[in-house]
Amino acid sequence: MTSSGVSTPQQFEQRILDIVKQYWGFDTFRPLQAEAIRAGLDQRDSLVVMPTGGGKSLCYQVPPVVADRIDIVISPLISLMKDQVDGLRSNGYPAAALHSGLTPEERTEVHDGIKHERYRLLFLSPERLITSGFMEVISHMNVQAFAIDEAHCISHWGHDFRPEYRQLATLKQRFPGASVHAFTATATPRVQRDIVEQLHLVDPNILVGIFDRPNLTYRILPRVDLHAQIIEIIRRHPREAVIVYCLTRKDTETVSSVLKANGIDAAHYHAGLTSEVRRKTQEAFSEERLDVVVATVAFGMGIDRSDVRCVIHAAMPKSIEHYQQETGRAGRDGLEAECVLLYSAADVMRWQRLIELSAAESGNPEESLAPQRELLKHINGLCTTLECRHQALTRYFGQEYQPPEPPEVMQSGKALDSELPGGSGGCRACDVCLDEVESMPDATMITRKIISCVARLKQGFGVGYLVQVLRGASTQQVRDWKHDDLSTYGLLREIPEKVLTNLVYQLVDQNLLARSGGDRPVVMLNEQSIAVMKGEREVKLIEPRTGPVQKTQPVVESWEGVDKGLFEHLRELRRAIAQERAVPAYVVFGDKTLRSMATIRPASIDSMMIVHGVGEKKLADLGQQFVEAIVDFCVEHDLSTDERDGAGPAGIVRPKPQKKTNPQRGMAFGMFARGASIRDVMEATGRAEVTVEGYLEQFIEERKPGDIAAWVDEATYPKVTAAIDEVGMEALRPIYLKLNEQVSYGEIRAVAAHLRVRREQE
Repeated sequence: MTSSGVSTPQQFEQRILDIVKQYWGFDTFRPLQAEAIRAGLDQRDSLVVMPTGGGKSLCYQVPPVVADRIDIVISPLISLMKDQVDGLRSNGYPAAALHSGLTPEERTEVHDGIKHERYRLLFLSPERLITSGFMEVISHMNVQAFAIDEAHCISHWGHDFRPEYRQLATLKQRFPGASVHAFTATATPRVQRDIVEQLHLVDPNILVGIFDRPNLTYRILPRVDLHAQIIEIIRRHPREAVIVYCLTRKDTETVSSVLKANGIDAAHYHAGLTSEVRRKTQEAFSEERLDVVVATVAFGMGIDRSDVRCVIHAAMPKSIEHYQQETGRAGRDGLEAECVLLYSAADVMRWQRLIELSAAESGNPEESLAPQRELLKHINGLCTTLECRHQALTRYFGQEYQPPEPPEVMQSGKALDSELPGGSGGCRACDVCLDEVESMPDATMITRKIISCVARLKQGFGVGYLVQVLRGASTQQVRDWKHDDLSTYGLLREIPEKVLTNLVYQLVDQNLLARSGGDRPVVMLNEQSIAVMKGEREVKLIEPRTGPVQKTQPVVESWEGVDKGLFEHLRELRRAIAQERAVPAYVVFGDKTLRSMATIRPASIDSMMIVHGVGEKKLADLGQQFVEAIVDFCVEHDLSTDERDGAGPAGIVRPKPQKKTNPQRGMAFGMFARGASIRDVMEATGRAEVTVEGYLEQFIEERKPGDIAAWVDEATYPKVTAAIDEVGMEALRPIYLKLNEQVSYGEIRAVAAHLRVRREQE
């Protein structure tokens, strides 16, 4: 008999699943979750390595509520703790966090909850945990397990080493009866061994999940025209969450300004901003009032917005671990997402300088340089090697990549999978396997011309000047040096400057050219340069381009069966609830749950119970509100309800409801005709505010009242009209933001509907 009180694996799993269904609304475990939960219940030390989105948090959240005990979670960021506690409490789970962001009253409440054993999870930072005063508090709490999140921070070979994590090594000494469980998303075999050693884990259960994220499409593109490339990528994701990672604070501000100038609502985020500005940006993103954030790596670890559909790297990160972690913020809900890295060899040199500078300032350069140089070497290899991105990433983390099973035959009698880009052996989810990477025509001849120009410049100039000469630039510097007389002057004038610059960096990456060190590096020749000139070596170059690519995504969780109009309608309801409760939108429901609702279209509380991600607490709290919104939408758009595999729960196909079956809408229209307010209609019909606002919008469009003064005052109407004239009415959020969030979405919807009617009549 284990500590869980269950004698067989089948009974154990069913008991745990009942609790998981109760709090989280999930019916099954993801890979390794059951094993990790059992290690927690059996109080056996463990190391759990799961990719972002793999469900690590559930592994340490379940055991204490099953065993009726309090466990401690060590977490590195306040924002991460806050988001987890908000999410748990919304599910009815008793959790709390102690951190510097609490008010005195909140801190007193938490301490009182600890004293009276009201919690099952307590979140702490490593710094707070190791203080002598709090160690004394813990000693009286009978803590039986510690969960260490982001455990790679304890390893020198990890990508995010934090000295304060090293002090967690004392946990096994101070609490010999407690188990320790380390969790991380990114750890190579070397880092895994280091975590076990540093934390003194005893006979740990080491559980390593599959690192591959099949729902992500990876693209690594030569950086040619950074701003144009970022804009093109973002526009593939309208009304979807996008994170753009930049190397420096200045870069985030520049890119954000360019995006705004091109009509994309974006905000920048970095550690140099005030905490209030950072907080507002983070909250706007979490609450879905802002979709595009341009940030340094300071943004992300504490962000748990599950519906990020695109992550863009404006420059190469400094390790594959960082890349895996940052791209892991896309598609955390398991749905499709795109990750694009815009790469240049200049990134490597930039990182080398930053690493050396940081090492020199640390006072012990050689000890810290070796691991970082090795990490940089690996990420550079990922960027410059043309192989399946999924395969390269999986191999780096010590696993063998298994491509997805190919579809036997495409629908409608189209081509077999072997005729698809990437073939049956590829991932069908990266630029290489999608056959998007194009070779530069005449690459060897172009390379010889570049090498020849370097020789004639006597290896004394940098990349920028080399490109000027090759393109025949008529600058004062070129004339002063008389380089306009060289035979290589203007030899590649037909290649755009940014493209040619990228080609030179590709040659440096391939060791066909060299660059000197220092602050003003020059381009030099090497043995491989001579081999190319002698015809002993052929050259391949990637053709840089900024044009559109096919937006192919892996079909892990597709839109099949999802009514997109209903999905957007439910997103609006979710956003309204999140704003009212001052919580991130995903805390209400995730995209995966909304898609499930928009597929099944439950028309009752009983039907809502089968929806993925709807637990008992949320069913009681939000179920009726969402059922009403679904039924109203389905009636208005002539959609059937209670669909499950094309049929109702009993296997009987339901007839499509008729519009006459919605008496609430008819009642609302009658009341609006008499000038009733939104609040009055809500009380009379029992419908949610966002639903009644939808009724008003339909009333205005169908009944075409001369004015809408009953719902929008005279001062607000022209303000909304002016905002619409400036940003358009395709989406509400840009209008809302243009009005500085001072006008409600309901008023904006009403004015937009009235303007549409007026303009149609004109």
